[in-house]
Amino acid sequence: MLATPGSLPVGAQWCYEVKWDGMRLLADISSGAQQGGAPGAAQPRLRLASRTDRDMTRHFPELGGLTGQLSDALLDGEVVSLAGGAPSFATLADRFHRVPTPAEVAARPVIYLVFDVLRLYGVSLVDRPLTERRATLERLGLDGVPQVQLSPVYDDGPALFTATAEQGLEGVIAKRRDSVYRPGRRSPSWVKVTHRLTQDCVVGGWRPERTHPSRIGGLLLGVPGPDGGLRFAGRVGSGVAGEAVQHALRDRLTAAEASPFDEALPREDVVDAHWCEPTLFVEVSHTGWTDGHRLRHPVLSRLRLDR
Repeated sequence: MLATPGSLPVGAQWCYEVKWDGMRLLADISSGAQQGGAPGAAQPRLRLASRTDRDMTRHFPELGGLTGQLSDALLDGEVVSLAGGAPSFATLADRFHRVPTPAEVAARPVIYLVFDVLRLYGVSLVDRPLTERRATLERLGLDGVPQVQLSPVYDDGPALFTATAEQGLEGVIAKRRDSVYRPGRRSPSWVKVTHRLTQDCVVGGWRPERTHPSRIGGLLLGVPGPDGGLRFAGRVGSGVAGEAVQHALRDRLTAAEASPFDEALPREDVVDAHWCEPTLFVEVSHTGWTDGHRLRHPVLSRLRLDR
């Protein structure tokens, strides 16, 4: 189940959790028994699945201890990697693309923050209210797995929202206590509220849409560097698709023969890139900066024609 973006709801019918900057994972622990075999005869198996149902089990081997705690369950949660005591999406991103070595796992293990249980010992719990599912989750004794924790639940949403802003966290998820779980759906019973920041950036290039190459699909952004050059800050695609924005960008972007950025850009950013003279400023909202100095979750807000 997915949360709906919105403003922070308040009231006794709501509870609140931190919106962690990590990767959503379903942990499916099953008995592994063959059809017709004796129940419990086989060692439990674990499958970790992303939101797109990609099998990520081998990417997070430190969560294998779940099979020692449960023989049949389906858990929902978020895996995070900590850097300096705070979740860091940048340090987690490498796990998406390759299986880590044992040394890498030992040096930087992840934490699986579990917030829901959808099945337990063959019984579906998705139609039970959140309060009942949470009580069931707390009785499972998952603290026996070092890299697994329950995501804390709070009663005071405004106080949590203030605290997450002060600590540089992504935001808050508000959940109705009576909410049932609807797999794959975006529900108004779960509301996500993020801390958005703004940044003025210079457009140094653009990437075309895949299906309509004549349209601008994303902008390559930069910010002034300490030596006066243009430092790459990532790319933004959200907020670019509107016809008015497309026309305004076309009218104001001047083609250039080479990249205006000081550094060589990653290959995935320069494929089909069209370079521009670095003269147009845009305002971008975002949720922070990665360790690699890239904007996180950027959205185009407006063209800064006053700059």
